[in-house]
Amino acid sequence: MKLWVRMITLAALAAAMPSLAFAADDGWQAEVGKALGKSGVAMPGGIYRVGLPRTDLKATLDGVALKPGFALGGWLAFEKMGDQGMVMGDVVLTEDEVNPVMAKLAAAGIEITALHNHLLRNRPFTMYMHVLGHGDPVTLATELHMALAESKTPFAAPPAGSAPPPIDLDTAAIDQALGAKGKNVGGVYQFGIPRAETIKDGDMIVPPAMGSAIGINFQTTGGGKAAIIGDFVLIASEVNPVLKALREHGIEVTAIHNHMLNDQPHLYFMHFWANDDTVKLAQGLKAALAQINIAKS
Repeated sequence: MKLWVRMITLAALAAAMPSLAFAADDGWQAEVGKALGKSGVAMPGGIYRVGLPRTDLKATLDGVALKPGFALGGWLAFEKMGDQGMVMGDVVLTEDEVNPVMAKLAAAGIEITALHNHLLRNRPFTMYMHVLGHGDPVTLATELHMALAESKTPFAAPPAGSAPPPIDLDTAAIDQALGAKGKNVGGVYQFGIPRAETIKDGDMIVPPAMGSAIGINFQTTGGGKAAIIGDFVLIASEVNPVLKALREHGIEVTAIHNHMLNDQPHLYFMHFWANDDTVKLAQGLKAALAQINIAKS
């Protein structure tokens, strides 16, 4: 796969949804960033995505210090079509933040579509809340900012112009095993691998940038070893074959759940964790990916 995350193109989406036209960025994306309190990045397909990593948390798991972009990477993705908009996202919360944030979201009419763990034994323990909202994107961003103000989610922009630290891993071997090209994001080697099918939530197409791609992260732990986390995006018939492939390669399955409520096909998200020899783990992930209907390069 030649891109680390293959996006559904604007033309493909327009062809699939001829009655809806993506709004040109007439300034709405900047207004969303202003209302939310943090700027994002324009993605293919008319998506505006804002990263909300929990850089305030010093988290560990099995003695491994977890980089925010490795295991604590919350995000919100906005889309505007005509005079309508949508937001989907996954925000990272500590246990005492869950109910205050949920109360604000529910009062604003923003749906909670999932609440769950991603990992086991991590300290502090974190929960992941998936959200879905429809309406004016700027209004949605304002409501989300008010809800997240009930948490300690940082909104400060990262330092400008700083290059990501080098990754002490054989990234070429990882790329070859996974059949995709990863990207160094803040010292974490990340993959986003889309499924072959078009994913919908109700009548709306959910492109990879809004959370329908398989996510895989590598963080070096020294001596040729790496910690891995992520989530496989699966249809029902793939769940147990992927679970079996992961466990046979020493990769722990830590959660299986939904992220959306009205998705077609209905999807299950399988989260995983391991800290072991990098090549061994890459081969295990390769075996799991072989069970999934992923997009071909």
